[in-house]
Amino acid sequence: MRIEISEKNYKANEKLVGVVEKKVSRLGKYFDEDAVCSVYLKQEGRFAKTEVTIYYKGNMVRGEVTGDNFYDNIDAVLPKIEKQIYKHKTRLEAKLKKDAFVEKQLFFDALLPEDSSNVVKTKTFELTPMTTEEAVEQLDLLGHTFYIFQDADTGEVRVVYLRDSGDVGLLIPKKKA
Repeated sequence: MRIEISEKNYKANEKLVGVVEKKVSRLGKYFDEDAVCSVYLKQEGRFAKTEVTIYYKGNMVRGEVTGDNFYDNIDAVLPKIEKQIYKHKTRLEAKLKKDAFVEKQLFFDALLPEDSSNVVKTKTFELTPMTTEEAVEQLDLLGHTFYIFQDADTGEVRVVYLRDSGDVGLLIPKKKA
């Protein structure tokens, strides 16, 4: 697994880079060598934000933690990633290493609730053509964390969502080539 480290508003020293590479490389036991692990270190005021995203065979696993320092963050985010891997084990098994789940199976089975991935509600709705600004207004008015709409200019489906920081993000789906 290839590890890429990038920073924003912060310059990681050699010690931190070494710690991150050593700890993140442990996740390599789940993935083949063609997987890419992107570690993003961002200083936000007095808080340190760490995002870890692993891209492999058209899929991704992602976790993020905001805390006082990057060393504690990396220790906190890696168990989140492992928990996601185990939670989606059956869907991912064909794409991960053959022996990826040999260790820790009983431990993670005890952590996961049974039938946690059942769809409990299906909702059908009409897409309304609108601008991104109008969709953000609807997001605020409804008090939701996301809002799906049809872009008035392109006719494409878009999603605006509320980020942890309080800002709004825009998802633009792209057809697979």
